[in-house]
Amino acid sequence: MPAPELGAPCWVDAMFPDLDAAKSFYGELFGWTYAEGSAEFGGYTQALSDGKAVAAVVPQMPGMEDQPAAWSLYLATPDLEATAEKIKANGGTVVMDPMQVGEFGSMLVAQDPGGVFFSVWQAGAHEGFEKVNAPGAFCWAEVTTRDPAAADAFFPAVFGYNAQKMPDDAIDFMVWDLGADPVLGRFKMGDDFPPEVPSYVNVYFVVEDCDAAVDTVKRLGGQVHFGPTDSPFGRFAIVMDPQGAAFSVIDVATNEGDMPEMG
Repeated sequence: MPAPELGAPCWVDAMFPDLDAAKSFYGELFGWTYAEGSAEFGGYTQALSDGKAVAAVVPQMPGMEDQPAAWSLYLATPDLEATAEKIKANGGTVVMDPMQVGEFGSMLVAQDPGGVFFSVWQAGAHEGFEKVNAPGAFCWAEVTTRDPAAADAFFPAVFGYNAQKMPDDAIDFMVWDLGADPVLGRFKMGDDFPPEVPSYVNVYFVVEDCDAAVDTVKRLGGQVHFGPTDSPFGRFAIVMDPQGAAFSVIDVATNEGDMPEMG
């Protein structure tokens, strides 16, 4: 796959207190297999779908025991230092300074002014996803926030997104693009989100059957927050794994309703 451009989602990973349990859960849910973990990089373990890298799981690092399990989205950049400066200049916080990850690339972790965590990746040998938009792989992500105005100002300023608002009075939803297809969404959290749930990036993985995937999540000890429900984009549900990491599953082949005309 060609190297992603500035602001394009390029990778996801998550840190877990119990790595073996996470590997078992996602292996059964998505059919993932796993490359051998890298001791040099703290047991960082790539997840594979059809032999192609789609995500990574990693054991919780010492001193981070109070951090809940969560999926992290990486946005691409050709210049990590310049992006770090843009993050700070637009009111964001660089939580983890730019660091080199061997020959693979370099990264940072940041928060937008509304508290949404995300990561940024400058590719070296590892350019990111080897498979997307297919069962077992990433297809979409949404900045899910209690402060949409902060996100709407920050992310386009840092990553150059064009913004279009979805014409739906029932939800406050923005779509961001880089001049062609949409790359990321922004969703305003409503009163249906419990107050203890922080703003976060909701990562979507493709499944062949959303209802079957939800049944698997529940059978394996996870929870269902929303859905399954139909949409013009596919049948989806927001779920949580047994260790507390939230994400979504979507069957993109099962669509209902007309695509909205963005404005």
